[in-house]
Amino acid sequence: MYFLALPADILLIVIKDLDVKGLVALSEACHLLRRLVHEYGWKSHIRLYPRPSYSMAKALSQWCPGAQIKYHTLSDKAWARTTFAARPLSRPWHGKLQPLLAINNSRLVVAAGHILYSYAFTTSGGDGITPGMRFECSYSLLRPPDSSKHDITAVVFLPDRGDRTLFVGFVHGALERIYLPPMQDGRKEVTIDPVLRTPFHYHHGDIIESLSITSDLLLSLTENGTAGLLNLSFPTPSPHMIELGERGWAAYLSTQSSTPYAAFGTSSDNPLAVHTITNSEISATPSSILWSSVKDFESERSSAVYGISSTPPGFPWGASDNILVSGWYDGFVHVHDLRSPTCVPRLNNSPAPLFPVLSLSDPWSFEPVYSVSCGGGSSSHIAAGTARHSVVAFWDVRSPKTGWSVHAPGNDSSPVYSVILESSRLFGATQSRPFVYDFGPGVTPDTYPPLPRVHGDDGLSYKKGWNNVGFYVTKYSHRTTQLP
Repeated sequence: MYFLALPADILLIVIKDLDVKGLVALSEACHLLRRLVHEYGWKSHIRLYPRPSYSMAKALSQWCPGAQIKYHTLSDKAWARTTFAARPLSRPWHGKLQPLLAINNSRLVVAAGHILYSYAFTTSGGDGITPGMRFECSYSLLRPPDSSKHDITAVVFLPDRGDRTLFVGFVHGALERIYLPPMQDGRKEVTIDPVLRTPFHYHHGDIIESLSITSDLLLSLTENGTAGLLNLSFPTPSPHMIELGERGWAAYLSTQSSTPYAAFGTSSDNPLAVHTITNSEISATPSSILWSSVKDFESERSSAVYGISSTPPGFPWGASDNILVSGWYDGFVHVHDLRSPTCVPRLNNSPAPLFPVLSLSDPWSFEPVYSVSCGGGSSSHIAAGTARHSVVAFWDVRSPKTGWSVHAPGNDSSPVYSVILESSRLFGATQSRPFVYDFGPGVTPDTYPPLPRVHGDDGLSYKKGWNNVGFYVTKYSHRTTQLP
């Protein structure tokens, strides 16, 4: 009674700080508190603990706050149990390719060879019902008499310009802005007309290894270590270029941190470096060098960084674009906090050395990490695609010693070249096909595109007891005991 006598604004302050269990308990106390929780509590919780998810965005925008909380709670429990539906999104491609993934709120695009495969996200049939995705069509970027030398090597969606515009980098150094036309007349294969392709010529034949975009800035990195920053808000943009002088692999662009920066992964003695950005120009010298350990710093041991990612807004360490997650040649995933003070003095005005605040690895695998992404249950997971046997490793940063790994459907002897981790889904791609792990509730055989019948065995078998929803995959704990 005394609690209910408090003013409504005080009750709302109390409600705002409660977790899901606390809100559920409070809503069962009486009708007044139930009304406050349903009108204010769930909305406040979603605002304070966001769960970004491109593939779920359409459905979540239509669900009431309570349904959103229920969905996230059930998927969090599935993450804790390592229970998910594993699905390939297609039958194997012809040949061995190096596919890449790009995503926005409308679709997932898989770039393989010279083709963009588009999968559209659907809305759900009601509150809390898992939305699906369907295969739209494939877009060919081949221009006769082009050959395999024009394969796609980097792809990223252009934000806030509709949902059909991408930047695509190619093996022969071309960079193009491409508009995906809507599918017409039931066709499943579309050739992109030249009028829908805008070229940008400034990498002069070097393989474009990585693209990163935010707001109106596009960052590109070539195999030979040339980086270009393009301001797309200019009518005729001209790139600002720097030479890293090392073999380039990965680039990440941040304009949300207090000091905008570009991070580069290379093969070198300094494989992960941060360069500040001022007035759409990249500093030629790094402001920080991110090392794997003090030991490697002291010995100046060379290595390589193949993948770089940021963390989601609901990350347990707080919403900050100053946290970088990277995948390394030696099989480790390192987490660096750019806000951390350096623990060793600078030498001769050299860049500040920073060391990981967390280092992760699969003790049963020593393969390089090709791709990294963050999200998952409670926004606290890191996923890493490794260089062999189609293995994806997962860690919960709240309990990093309880990591686990899983092979992709079909168990290809392939790297996982690209991963995208969301709140309840992981999308990945091997040399043979794209796949998804879905931790959400209510997945059905119709949630994902049907697989055409094929002759012979392509390594797939349905998981028992899953009613043809998920396929069998092999998973194992980073401890000595096998996961169930």
